[in-house]
Amino acid sequence: RSASIRVGRSTAMSGTRDECVFMARLAEQAERFEDMVEYMKRVACMGSELNLDERNLFSVAYKNSVGARRQAWRAVNTLEKREAAASKGAAILDLVQRYREKVESELSGKCREVLKILFEELIPKAGSSESKVFYLKMKGDYHRYLSEFATGENHSKCAQEAHDAYQSASETAISELPATHPVRLGLALNFSVFYYEVFSSPEKACLLSKAAFDDAMAVMDSLDEDSYKDSAAIMQLLRDNLTLWTSDMQNPGSAGGDGMTMEDFS
Repeated sequence: RSASIRVGRSTAMSGTRDECVFMARLAEQAERFEDMVEYMKRVACMGSELNLDERNLFSVAYKNSVGARRQAWRAVNTLEKREAAASKGAAILDLVQRYREKVESELSGKCREVLKILFEELIPKAGSSESKVFYLKMKGDYHRYLSEFATGENHSKCAQEAHDAYQSASETAISELPATHPVRLGLALNFSVFYYEVFSSPEKACLLSKAAFDDAMAVMDSLDEDSYKDSAAIMQLLRDNLTLWTSDMQNPGSAGGDGMTMEDFS
């Protein structure tokens, strides 16, 4: 969640962009994330690069909007499988299936909406290595979300596009961002989750997580207190996943993952 809204008593809005950013913050405070998405979508399509604050607001808006739908899809999908196993009848199963398809349609629409903005507006205008990595990571994230419910050839396509975006982001991050940079660490976290959950490659997921953790740990002592806290929080998630995945590989009969895998939502 971003900082509280700060507007002085005599401050006047300096234009449509400022108004949209202000209203996005207000919508966030009110937890009206659909409104927040609309305001930040306008800002992202105004033709100029987002600043750090705007970039974070844009990310938070879509993460919450899409995150609620991902959670809904998982709940309905679980119920559909339960009803099918219980053999409660075609009529009930049909109702659940149609509702799942409704949620899928919404989820797909939101993911494709943000991907279109990233492709047309944000990635081409990224003026720094940090911004480029941030947006390519987002591209990988939303293709990954699409792959979670896609099937057949469409699943393979979404998964490959997610991989390619993460890989491109990683190449830039490793060459141009410090090992302790939160954007680089967050990318490593989500790319490793992708390998574990989408490509079903726990060995690769563990290697990526461990490399990111070890590289950052080697230079952590040089950070100031605030930077240390930001980096340490993501490193803890990398370590938690590494512990979980290593345990799953050693005990293949256990319920691997089971919703416990952590990813970065910044």
